[in-house]
Amino acid sequence: MQHLDSLYKSAVHTDVKLAVFKTKEDQAKLIKAYTQLLQDLGKFLKDNHFKWEVLTRGFNRIYLNANGKIDYFLYNFAKDQLTSAKEKEFSRLLNLFVKDYQFALTAQEKFAQCSSVKYLDI
Repeated sequence: MQHLDSLYKSAVHTDVKLAVFKTKEDQAKLIKAYTQLLQDLGKFLKDNHFKWEVLTRGFNRIYLNANGKIDYFLYNFAKDQLTSAKEKEFSRLLNLFVKDYQFALTAQEKFAQCSSVKYLDI
């Protein structure tokens, strides 16, 4: 992750000079697009019969190119949240999802967005 962070600028940052999305308006658009991405992922998982079965906590860091295509989608689940078989299936479906996903926002440069997440069945 440290290497990728050196290649992708932070989508938002406390120091706006270091952020890709600098204005409050652009940051609101980013949050909307990021929320949509997580909702689309949830729908994709459901459509492919993936069930969380319990609230699952984790962390995502997503690296996108300037055109809004996902280059890397890193994730980490809280300890003992998933069986290895369930995590393997999540990984398989996630790879299918990101292959064709178009983020709703583009930028002048590649960027990364991260957050804690709570996954549950929808």
